[in-house]
Amino acid sequence: MCGIVGYIGNKSAQFVLLRAMEQLEYRGYDSSGIAVLDDVINVYKGACRVGNLRNSSPRFVGTVGIGHTRWATHGEPSKVNAHPHLDCGGKIALVHNGVVSNYRPLKEKLIAEGHVFLSETDTEVIPHLIEKHYTGNLEQALAETIVQLKGSYAIVAIAEGEHKLVFARQQSPLVIGIGESEILVASDIPPLLEHTNKVIYLEDGEIGVADQNSLKILKNGKETTRAIVPIDWSADQVEKNEFEHFMLKEIYEQPRIINQALEGFFHRTAPVIDAEFMRYKKGKGLLIFACGTSYHAGLIGKYVIEELLDIPVRVELASEVNHRERTIPVANVIAITQSGETADVLTSLSRLKQAGCATLAITNVKGSSVTQLADKVTYTHAGPEFGVAATKTFIAQLMELYRLALLQQDTEENLREQLIVRLSQLPDLVQSVIDNQDQIKACSRYLTRFSNVFFIGRGINYPVALEGALKLKEISYIHAEGYAAGELKHGPFSLLQQDTPVVAIVNRDACYDAMVTNIKEIKSRKAPVIALVQETDTEIPGLVDFTIRIPVTHTLLSPIINTVALQLLAYFAAKFRDCPIDFPRNLAKSVTVE
Repeated sequence: MCGIVGYIGNKSAQFVLLRAMEQLEYRGYDSSGIAVLDDVINVYKGACRVGNLRNSSPRFVGTVGIGHTRWATHGEPSKVNAHPHLDCGGKIALVHNGVVSNYRPLKEKLIAEGHVFLSETDTEVIPHLIEKHYTGNLEQALAETIVQLKGSYAIVAIAEGEHKLVFARQQSPLVIGIGESEILVASDIPPLLEHTNKVIYLEDGEIGVADQNSLKILKNGKETTRAIVPIDWSADQVEKNEFEHFMLKEIYEQPRIINQALEGFFHRTAPVIDAEFMRYKKGKGLLIFACGTSYHAGLIGKYVIEELLDIPVRVELASEVNHRERTIPVANVIAITQSGETADVLTSLSRLKQAGCATLAITNVKGSSVTQLADKVTYTHAGPEFGVAATKTFIAQLMELYRLALLQQDTEENLREQLIVRLSQLPDLVQSVIDNQDQIKACSRYLTRFSNVFFIGRGINYPVALEGALKLKEISYIHAEGYAAGELKHGPFSLLQQDTPVVAIVNRDACYDAMVTNIKEIKSRKAPVIALVQETDTEIPGLVDFTIRIPVTHTLLSPIINTVALQLLAYFAAKFRDCPIDFPRNLAKSVTVE
């Protein structure tokens, strides 16, 4: 989950590295560090954000270097645990993203051989192993080292006396940017965009060697070639511009994301999946799996697919699929991962593919690991997302799930046409939620008085309750739980009192009367209620303490509008509490470890 970067070119490596690391902080930000190669390797690091590192670091001269912004796995955030890590002599430095699962026996053996370790990290075994194999050729030493590593890694290394970058990957992302007389290597695309839109995706088991004008990629000791891929993201997309936070900018981008999805809804060259993929096979249905916010998208996708196609859908957490003793008996699987690098998703996808399942991935990142593993891939085209709390990528995932269901010929024609009309209205409806946010701000300020909040919904808006609770606790640090509304009385009612507000998501659908009953039950326990209600609703406002009125749309599409309102609810609550909205504590965006 850490962010790593390497640079070789004709610019100040220190300047390029620090700028790139700021654009990788969504991957981790509890410590950071750089190493710049001049005549010697100069290292500066600390248990701080990249901005603080920039302000305190001495000036280094050199046009080759590596940088790292960390999300701690082994060892607490501290200066000594921060990357880059060095060998005993300080002549080899490297940064690493991933987990070396066999680092303990490797470390014990190296200590017995006289190596001295300074940190608690698993990473530190790597420079010591390189030192052990080093005879003047960093490329060869790294090749001999990685065969001893178990687990995942993306590594970028430098050595005194060698004016080059050497790097490798295994189950952790690494992208190469090809610029004019410069080459960059990074965990993700955004830090490359200021320099180039031409990239190469390193694949598992490969080693790269770069100077400022040339690049060599090796697999199994033999040189190989990789296609240069043009990236259609712009440098402007990775800036906050006039917005205070990336999260707010990305919420505001959602009408455009929806409109963009609609433009390609039925105009792709061919469906990404055929009807056979979605068709129910006796005893084996469709499985959707994901983690976090993407899991909530999958739960909504279940309602949509079952309603439109009348086939059974299971939704599982990828982290649970991965650790089941028996492989789930399904014919076809859909994996959802924003980054395309989510470790639990990749492991589960690999296992299910080996079991003979047909696999489809929904992701936002071209060339990511999931695109190399899945049989079929469809992209959400949401553009780069920097806020750790996912917003626009969630909406883009929902749009793709709607598209997959509506593409099938089994969809009832009248319903399909009705949904297409309602879909075309979504950008304006979402924009109206964004434009009329004063009622949401008032509710957000009210919630900041409390330490615990429940979110409830029914039917297709039950997953929206889960997502609303996740957003609030992610960025405002207010403890929140999402529940199916009918489940509160099966235990959680014991917690309801005057200081336990409930956010109720109420739609004028088959669940409406049951939601009215649930709200009355909650109010009888004196708990305050904030209700998301359709703007035409006349009954609910008289039952609750606060209302957030939202535009009317088809029930199957209501999760999009409701979610945007809850995103803003969480955002303003976090702002009123003066929380670091884009960088919530202990979290990172691309979860590349189990």
